[in-house]
Amino acid sequence: MNEPTARQLADTIRQTAFEAHTFLRHGHNEKVYENSLYNRPRKRNLAVEQQVPIAVHHEDGSLLGEFVADLLVNREFIVELKAVRALADEHTAQLLGYLRASRLEHGMLINFGPPRIQFQKYIFRQND
Repeated sequence: MNEPTARQLADTIRQTAFEAHTFLRHGHNEKVYENSLYNRPRKRNLAVEQQVPIAVHHEDGSLLGEFVADLLVNREFIVELKAVRALADEHTAQLLGYLRASRLEHGMLINFGPPRIQFQKYIFRQND
């Protein structure tokens, strides 16, 4: 995905998340926000998949396990949701692991936990 497309998609995701937060406020569990962000972008004609398994392989190709990403938008952009007081380093590591395993470059962490919604967008370039 090229950078202008990624920026536009990130802006749309950010806007829909902000709208969800404006309506729901903070205090719900993560699944409520996930369901909201599953529905809202689809109304803007984005393809959204929920609870998407991402296989993790060993360097020899053997399957080690899988992650489950909260949302995958347009098959190109991973959205990981949280409903915690503050984002932590392990949340960033989780999203970067998803990007590495999926071989996708763009993802976003969204935290609905605090009174003011938090966004962190990441670009992960493979070192192949």
